[in-house]
Amino acid sequence: MTDYQSASSKDERRTAWLFVAPALIGLFMFVGLPFALAVILSLTNLRLGSPLPLEFLGLEQYYRIFKDPAFLRALLNNGIFALVVVPVQTAIALGLAILLNQPLKGMPIFRTFFFMPVVFPMSLVSVVWLLIYAPNPDGMMNSFLEFITFGLWETTDFLRNTWLALPSIMLLSIWQGVGFQMVILLAGLQSIPGNLYEAAAIDGSNKLNQFIYITLPQLRNALIFVMLVTSILAFRLFDQVKIMTQGGPNEATTTVMYEAVKAAFEQQKMAKGSAMTVVFFLVVLGITGLQRILLTQEKAID
Repeated sequence: MTDYQSASSKDERRTAWLFVAPALIGLFMFVGLPFALAVILSLTNLRLGSPLPLEFLGLEQYYRIFKDPAFLRALLNNGIFALVVVPVQTAIALGLAILLNQPLKGMPIFRTFFFMPVVFPMSLVSVVWLLIYAPNPDGMMNSFLEFITFGLWETTDFLRNTWLALPSIMLLSIWQGVGFQMVILLAGLQSIPGNLYEAAAIDGSNKLNQFIYITLPQLRNALIFVMLVTSILAFRLFDQVKIMTQGGPNEATTTVMYEAVKAAFEQQKMAKGSAMTVVFFLVVLGITGLQRILLTQEKAID
């Protein structure tokens, strides 16, 4: 390698670092440093307003939270929520994306209409759905179900019913977030070369086979991305629970983030709340690692 090439390579690396540095600094300030502080706090007995001196407890806080029935129920609720919302929301978003990818008049208006709930703050959406789930015969959901069942439906308090509270929050979350996934998948659909479908049609392939063997493989990266983001948001579930149910009834809707916030700011047990957030971070990190494994396997196959 000549001196000129060596100098050029050094300049390129220096330029690359200049572009990467702000992102690395932001990642350290807003992710790395808070996580490190949470880990440190989780190893102590820190409690706001407590006259007791600060002590190092090691892994005692983690031992306590994994013996806490409320935290275990929160993990279970987050898992159930993710297992239902992620595939259902992705399937609906894919169906809407395919529908809105048709070359028909007025499609931009429909795309805006379906994406609109994503723009609204979750707190506002939760308040609106509180009115929809109103526990009286005039409530929108009760009235709708009574209408479609020809009067057989009995008025129900959705958010105070142990079996219906979490599914009610799932329905709200799917409605609010499906537009985001739809936009990502719609962009993926529009990037698929049209000649693939033309060649398949010439070979006699029907629409179902084209969807299975062309559309889905071409959307693999987009599908993995939206499922990853939705999974992370599923474990970050907090606003709906705080506004609509406060974790009830009987902890049927409590989540990891809700338990962490309650422990840190309501019970003033900062160390306990920090331990919960560390567990949450590791769960999200595991989901991210799984996504990278899937992408690596795809590249190896290609």
